[in-house]
Amino acid sequence: MEEQPTSPHLQIYRPQLTSILSISHRLAGLFLGTSGLLAFTFWIASLALGPGAYAYSVALFTSPLIQPILFMWTVAFYYHFSNGIRHLLWDLGWGFQLTTAYRTGYLAITNALLLSGLTWAYIIFWN
Repeated sequence: MEEQPTSPHLQIYRPQLTSILSISHRLAGLFLGTSGLLAFTFWIASLALGPGAYAYSVALFTSPLIQPILFMWTVAFYYHFSNGIRHLLWDLGWGFQLTTAYRTGYLAITNALLLSGLTWAYIIFWN
């Protein structure tokens, strides 16, 4: 019996921007869903446990140790949002050309970083 050809293995496959963006879109969604559910549960529990627990949760979320995690959450949110718009455009039949796929991919990354920077500039300087 003749052996069937196998598909390329990840170790020899050269990642492309489109595949990296696809995987990171899924990971960002997983990160946002999981962390958002945990943070919301923690916040609701702190409300239910009284003013002391709520004050602790506010202090925790505003501490310098948690701020980088919140920044990463913001980048993931804006990236997932921007890439989601890209996927909606694909559903409409637009953007399948390779050059357009790369341009919109870079635009999604740039948009995520720019909006995250603007959001945190607002939080730090105007809040």
